[in-house]
Amino acid sequence: MRILVGIARIFVGILFIISGFVKLNDPIGFSFKLQEYFGAEVLNLEFLIPFALVIAIFLVIFELVLGIMLIIGYLPKFTLWSLLIMILFFTFLTFYSAYFNKVLDCGCFGDAIPLTPWKSFYKDIVLLILILLLFFNSKYLTPIFPPDSHKWIVFLSFMLSFIFCYYVLMHLPLIDFRAYKVGNNLLEQMKLPKDAQKAVYEYEWKFNKEGKEILIKNSGEFPQMDGEYIGVETKLVTEGDKPKIKDFFIEKDGVNVTEEILNKEKLLIIIAYNLSKTETQGFIEIKKLSDQALEKGYTVIGLTSSGDEQKRQITEKFDLKFDFYQSDETALKTIVRSNPGILTLNRGTVTQKKHWFDASGIQL
Repeated sequence: MRILVGIARIFVGILFIISGFVKLNDPIGFSFKLQEYFGAEVLNLEFLIPFALVIAIFLVIFELVLGIMLIIGYLPKFTLWSLLIMILFFTFLTFYSAYFNKVLDCGCFGDAIPLTPWKSFYKDIVLLILILLLFFNSKYLTPIFPPDSHKWIVFLSFMLSFIFCYYVLMHLPLIDFRAYKVGNNLLEQMKLPKDAQKAVYEYEWKFNKEGKEILIKNSGEFPQMDGEYIGVETKLVTEGDKPKIKDFFIEKDGVNVTEEILNKEKLLIIIAYNLSKTETQGFIEIKKLSDQALEKGYTVIGLTSSGDEQKRQITEKFDLKFDFYQSDETALKTIVRSNPGILTLNRGTVTQKKHWFDASGIQL
């Protein structure tokens, strides 16, 4: 039992550290996921949406530090109770998401390891079993380092986590796991490879023959049947591959100009997913950068999901010399974790991505 508890302790601790760090690398992305859970169609806790980022930061730092506390054996009762409460809460959330098909990705490992709701639930069940094993055998959780050093290790873990969190909030995630990362060609990411697996469907055809209902199942071809055709039901057997980017578009006056824009050789894109929530001080730096880019022959556009009136107001307020095009808010949130954010592209390939705070670091 001592060996089993030791293995479970290391496994659970490392998993919590990895999960916490991945989300700490992108706390804004995790806050977007929490907003989905707090929405009216899921938990109906909309009053928590304005506090999603604060809650996200607290949860991921606490998750990471709990993993460290478990491994070193600091405050075992507090650690195990915290782990048990946290995993019970997340198990409920993942089951709710899976059963009611509400949130398609729990965000457990951010964008690094996307998990379906059912996979997330099964993962939490395994963790729950391991944590219960630890909970009822806590006597085997002996300290690894001298007890006097534990509080300093935990304190240092908290401080380093907060410093790292502050850095990624003021800049961008240190590691970008998304399809829009620097070096990726967005046009290629929007296509399926030639060897992509297609979705497999099962068709259930219904016929009436001499007063009896006859069912014929096949992969799609209309059956040769003498009876009266009633209808057909379609069932997804195997989900096919999807392009890594499937919801991004650029529209101008209702016309899709995505390929035309992305094929530009020198392109600067200012992304503000929602102008009513944007950090307006960022447009002071963006005004300088965009003017310089226009002088150097760049095509400069803005991308937002906001309406014409908000576009007009922000354009006039900062005397912007570029037009705002329309795009999907969720896609824009995925592209860059700042509002506004900055991208440079060369024929669809992302060459630079910056937080507005680092606008002066863009090389033109």
